[in-house]
This record gives sequence, structure tokens and C-alpha cells, in this order.
Amino acid sequence: MLLIASPNSLILVAARQRQMQLTKPAGSLGKLEEIACRLAACRNLLRPAPLRPAVTVFAADHGVAHAGVSAYPRAVTAAMMANFVGGGAAIAVLARAIQAPLELVDVGVDADLSALAIIHAKVAAGSRDLRIEDALTAADLVQAKEVGRAAARRAKEAGATLLIGGEMGIGNSTAAAALTAKLLGLDAAAATGRGTGVDDAGWERKRQAVAQALVRCQHRQRAEALAALGGLEIAALSGFYLEGARLGLPILLDGFITTSAALAACEEDPAVRPWLFASHCSAEKAHLLALHALGLEPVLDLGLRLGEASGAALAFPVLDLALRLLAEMATFADAGVPGGDL
Repeated sequence: MLLIASPNSLILVAARQRQMQLTKPAGSLGKLEEIACRLAACRNLLRPAPLRPAVTVFAADHGVAHAGVSAYPRAVTAAMMANFVGGGAAIAVLARAIQAPLELVDVGVDADLSALAIIHAKVAAGSRDLRIEDALTAADLVQAKEVGRAAARRAKEAGATLLIGGEMGIGNSTAAAALTAKLLGLDAAAATGRGTGVDDAGWERKRQAVAQALVRCQHRQRAEALAALGGLEIAALSGFYLEGARLGLPILLDGFITTSAALAACEEDPAVRPWLFASHCSAEKAHLLALHALGLEPVLDLGLRLGEASGAALAFPVLDLALRLLAEMATFADAGVPGGDL
């Protein structure tokens, strides 16, 4: 295993001290102050340059989608990939707005996407049905995680200083619910949300699918959970986070599905955790529980449940502005303002 270093603790202390010296009452910028200090420690600079985000969306289909756990048919995964490329999806709009390159990766879509200008890294034509068998083979897991690792390296080489991961895959909130339940010791009802907006009958089918998967895996170790209950895009996200942390890049999580991938990454290597930032708390039932397990506090709470990295893109300006305030505000001494020693 490649070692992941910790963010610079000396920079973290210095940044907190600088916050006390800036021309404002101590603590008056609330949560922005600690966000900025953590980002400075991740960037290894007390006054780093503005962040340069990169957005990578991983797409894959899920065998469990055949159980009627989504409000949309499985074919929507491929159709949305075309929409991403065409610039009409939410994340395409938001990535343009925050001036972030958007990379799209087919890691397991059950369709021929060769005509699309995307990264073609298909491991398999979707995962298997997690209710009755492991979603991924051991080989699938290794390959999918490497797809994510390679994406993180490409982003770093292109100049990114912050990573945002997103996902697309009909049925993936069911996989995320099962994975989160296994990793946090939740029952199916506590972990299962509405996903794409299923009605009560759809939610019950989804809960039953998660419950069946958890029974099947009740004697499995947490280290096996990602292969047993995840999906190809979730595995790729896990690799993306592992490699991003190894490369020393702060990582802005999106919603419930990306957070389940982060849980899996931290299960593999807890050193990932200090590199993670939570963009928002989604409407998915267990998302806040997952964030608390990671020791993260979300920046936004807007009732989002879209995925695609949309919540992270919305929250990015807050992180960027927090860091700019730390780097660019004058201190009391700089500005000749009395009161810095109070």
C-alpha cells in the first residue's frame, strides 16, 4: 500500500493563529475559518493560491436496478452520459460556472458509448445483483479502483488543486445504502432513502433489496463490503479518493453515494480522512450519519439528492472564498487597526 501523508499540522496551527490576527472579531467567520485552515494544511501553504477544482464523474449500471428500486429505467444511465457530454446536465452547467474541467468516465455502463467523447474505461457492463451475489468480483474491484486512481492522477497532472468526484448510475443509491449500512452497522430501513424519488412501494422494494443483501453479507468483514455491496462507479470513486489523498489533494465529497465510497476508502486506509471535506448534507436518509462517521460537517444543507457532483460544485465557491479570506485579508498589524491584541 502506498503511504498517505497527513496534511501539514504546523501549517494548520499557523493558519489558526493567522485567523486570530485578521481584521475581524475572532471566530466571526464561523465555520469558514476552520475550513480555510484545513485547506491551507492540505495545500501545505499558509496563504495558498485560489483553488483549482477538477470534476470527475464516474458512471456504471447496477444489477439491482432490475428489482425496481429506482424511479427511472436502467437505460437512463447511458442517456445521461450523452446529456453530460452535450452540456445539458446539472453538473455540466455547474462545472462551467466554477470553471472546472469536467471529465466523464465510463467504468461500467451497460451500453455502447464509444461515440461519446469520454474516458472509456469499462470494467464490465454493470455490477451483478447485490441481493443474491457479490456486486463485483475481486478482479472487477481492483480494476475499477485503478480507473479512479488514474483519474486522480490525470487531474493532478492537469493542474487541479482540489478534487470533486461525482457518479451516475441508476440503482446506485441502493448500492450505497447497502454499503453504508454494512460499514456503519445500520439496518436496512435506517440506511435506505428515496433516491430518485421512489414512492412508498418503490421504497419498500428498495429496503427489501438492501435487507436481503445485508443478510447475505452478515458474516462478511467490513473490508469485503465494497466488492460485496458496492458498484463499479462507487469502487472507482473509492480509488479516486485514495489516490487523491496520496497525491496530497483536498477532496470535496458530493452526496450520499460519493460519501459511501469515502467510507470504503477510509475503511481501507484511515489516512484518507483528513483530506476529505463535506459539501452538503443530502436528503438521503443515512447521509448525515455517514458524514458524522467520517467526522465531517457539511457546508450546505439544501435538500439535494441529484448526485452527479452537483452539490460539491455548488459548495466549491464557499471553500474557495474561505481560503481567499485567510490568504488575502489584512491582519490588524498590516492595516494599522487597533484591537488585534484584545
